[in-house]
Amino acid sequence: MSPQPQAAVGAPLSRVDGRLKVTGQAKYAADHEPSGPEGVVHAVVVDSSVARGRITGIDTGAAEAQPGVLKVLHHRNAPRLPYGPNPGSLNLPGERLRVFQDDQVRFHGQPVAVVVATTLEAAQHAASLVEIDYSVEPSTTDLSEAPATGEPVTYTRGDAETALQSAAVRLEMTYRPARNHHNAMELHATVAQWDGDRLTLWDKTQWVQSPRAEVAANFGIPAESVRVISPFVGGAFGNAARAWPHITIAALAAREVGRPVKLVLTRRQLYFGVGYRPAYEYEVRLGSDRRGRLTAMTHDLRAETSRYERFSERGVLSPGQMLYTTPNVAQTHRTVPLDVNTPTPMRGPGYSTAAFPIESAMDELAHELGIDPIELRRRNEPENDQASGRPFSTRRLRECYTVGAREFGWSRRDPRPRSTRDGDWLIGTGMATALYDTLRAPGQASVRLDADGTALIESSTSDMGPGTYTSMTQVAADALGLAVRNITFRLGDTNMPTAPLHGGSLTMASVGSTVQDGCDKLRQQAIQLAVEDEDSPLYGADADEIVVRGGRLHLKNNPARGETYRQLLARNNRTHLEADGSWTPGQSRSSMYAYGAVFAEVAVDARLGLVRVRRMLGVFDAGRIISPKLADSQAIGAMTGGIGMALLEHTVTDHRDGRIVNANLADYLVPVNADVPDLKAIYVDGRDDEADPLGVKGLGEVVLVGVAPAIANAVFHATGRRVRDLPITAEALI
Repeated sequence: MSPQPQAAVGAPLSRVDGRLKVTGQAKYAADHEPSGPEGVVHAVVVDSSVARGRITGIDTGAAEAQPGVLKVLHHRNAPRLPYGPNPGSLNLPGERLRVFQDDQVRFHGQPVAVVVATTLEAAQHAASLVEIDYSVEPSTTDLSEAPATGEPVTYTRGDAETALQSAAVRLEMTYRPARNHHNAMELHATVAQWDGDRLTLWDKTQWVQSPRAEVAANFGIPAESVRVISPFVGGAFGNAARAWPHITIAALAAREVGRPVKLVLTRRQLYFGVGYRPAYEYEVRLGSDRRGRLTAMTHDLRAETSRYERFSERGVLSPGQMLYTTPNVAQTHRTVPLDVNTPTPMRGPGYSTAAFPIESAMDELAHELGIDPIELRRRNEPENDQASGRPFSTRRLRECYTVGAREFGWSRRDPRPRSTRDGDWLIGTGMATALYDTLRAPGQASVRLDADGTALIESSTSDMGPGTYTSMTQVAADALGLAVRNITFRLGDTNMPTAPLHGGSLTMASVGSTVQDGCDKLRQQAIQLAVEDEDSPLYGADADEIVVRGGRLHLKNNPARGETYRQLLARNNRTHLEADGSWTPGQSRSSMYAYGAVFAEVAVDARLGLVRVRRMLGVFDAGRIISPKLADSQAIGAMTGGIGMALLEHTVTDHRDGRIVNANLADYLVPVNADVPDLKAIYVDGRDDEADPLGVKGLGEVVLVGVAPAIANAVFHATGRRVRDLPITAEALI
C-alpha cells in the first residue's frame, strides 16, 4: 500500500495563493473593472487645507470645464444622506464624519469635494483646480499642549500611593511613543457600482461586513442591498477594519453620475483619510523591594483622539494589570481631543503601546538594582491573573525566557552599559516581554465536497497577509482527509457565510474552528452514507472506527477495507455533499493570552549616534502552530515593523495648520531591506485546548508587542543613555 499522507496542519506549506500574487493574477480592490457599456470612471478627493474652520466659498468652474469631467460634488450640491445609526462597523462614541453634509472642517485633509471624470488624469487635474475659501478657526494638534476632557478610564488594586511612599526603591519616568501610520503596500481603494437600488463595492477591507453596514446606514438602505467583495488585501495592519469616509464618497459619486466609480486614495491621503496609532504620553511610577519584587505601579496615560469621535485604545491598560505580580496598581487613561482625524488600532494595539513604557521601566529597575533583566521578570512572575483572579489557561513565559536566553547567548552578556565595542560601534543587548489576549468570535462557513473528490469551503473572512487562504486549507485538508491540492478555500464576499473581523489575532481560532466544524460534519456525513450503503465495503461498520486519508474512507485498523469519496458519491448518484460549519466560543474560566520574550542586539555609532539592529530573536507561546512557514512570515514581518516603531517611524505635524509634513514614504521612514538583520522566531510546544478546538492562541499581534522595548533596552545597554521617546533618533544619542 502507498504510505499514509502526512498531516497538512503543522507542515511548512507555501501559500496556496502565492502563484496568483507573484504573477499579478490576484485582484485587489483597485484592479476591478465592473462590466458595463461605458466602463468605470474615476473619482479624486479634494482635501481641506486647514485644520479647523468653515468653508465660505467653493469655485468649481475651472474644474467642471475640463474635458472628461462629469461631476464635482461638495456640501453645497451633494444630496442629504440619512446617516442612520450603525453600531456594526467599529464606529466610536461621538459623531462619525459625514461627507459633504455641512460646511464644517474638523481636520487638515478632511474630504471637502470629489471630482468624477472619465479618466484618472482628468480627475486629478480637475481636483487641483477646485478653489475653496475658508474661515479659519484656532486649532490644536499638539498632544503636549492640549487638556484631556471627559471622565478617564481608571483601574485600581490595593493602595498604590501608600505603597510607593514606603517602597525601598522608587522610580518615576515618562515615555512618549510617537504617532505611527500603517503604510501598507496597497493603497485604500473602492470601486462602487449601482444596479438600481442595489450596490456592489469592491473594497480594501479586513471585514466585508463593516463597509456593508456603514454604507447601508449612510444611504438608508437595507444591508442586504449592499454586496462587498474583497478577495485580496495588500496589507492593512488594522486600518482597513473600519469603514472610512472614502467608501461612502465612492458610492455617492457612483449614484450621482450613474456609472461605476473607482476611488483610490493617494499615499499622502492615507495619513489623514484613514486611521493611525495615536501618540501617547505614558507616565510610570514603580516601587519595589531591594530584591526587585514589585510592590506598586502606577500608569498615567494621555492619548490623542479626534474631537468628533473618541478613540480609546483597547488593551492598553491590561499589561499593567496582569503581566507581573504587583499587589498595588493604579491606572488612569485620558483621551485628549485634537483637531485631527480619528485614530484606529494598529498591529499589537494597546499592548504594543503599553509594552514600551512597562518593559523599559522594568529594564530601568533591573539596572538600578543590579539584577539581570530576565531574573527580575522571573521574580515577578504571577501564579494567576491578578486583575481577574483567574488561572492562566496556559502561560509558558518562563520557558520563553529560558529558551530565548539559551538561543540568544544571553549568558555571555556583560551587564555593564557601554562595556562592549566593535571598532566605532557600541554593542548592546536587551530583552522585553510580549503578551496579547486570545480573542475569539463566532463565525460560519460552508463546505461542499464534489463528486470528483475536491472540496470547496467558503467564509467571508479576509486575508490581509497572514495567509488565511493557506491556513484554512490546511485545517480543511486534515478534517476532510484530502490532499491540500484538492481543497479550495474562498473568502472576502458578503454573499458568503458571515465571519468576524479579520484582526486581533482572532481569525485562526474563530474561522479555523468554524471550518473544522463544517468539515467534520461533512466527513461524518460521508461516513454515515458509507456504513448505510449495502454496496459499500464499509457497510455495517462502526462509524467511529472509520477514518479518511488521502480522500479514501477506511477502517482504522484495516486500511484495506474502504473506498474513496469519488466511489461513494458516484455509486449513490450524488453530485456533492455539503454542510454548514459554525463555532461560538464559550465562557472561559481562565485568563487566555499569548506570550513571548524578545531579544535584540544593536550597534550604535559612538560618534554619530546611528543605531543599527544586528540580530533579533523572539520566542513565543502562541499555542498550536498551524503553519510554521506562515508563522515565521508573521514573526519576521512584525519584528521588521517593531524596528520601524523603535527607530524610524513618527508623524511630523505642522501645528500652525495641522498639516502632516512627512505624509509620504520618502520622509516617513519605514524599515527597508538594509534595516532588517538576522531575525529568528521560535515557538514553544503546547496548545491551548481551552481557547478553541484547534488549540491556537493567536500569533500575528503578539510578535510585534515586545520588539520596540527590546531594542530600546539594547540601546541603553550599548550607550548608557536611556531614551524614553520613540522613535530613538541619532539626535537623542549624541
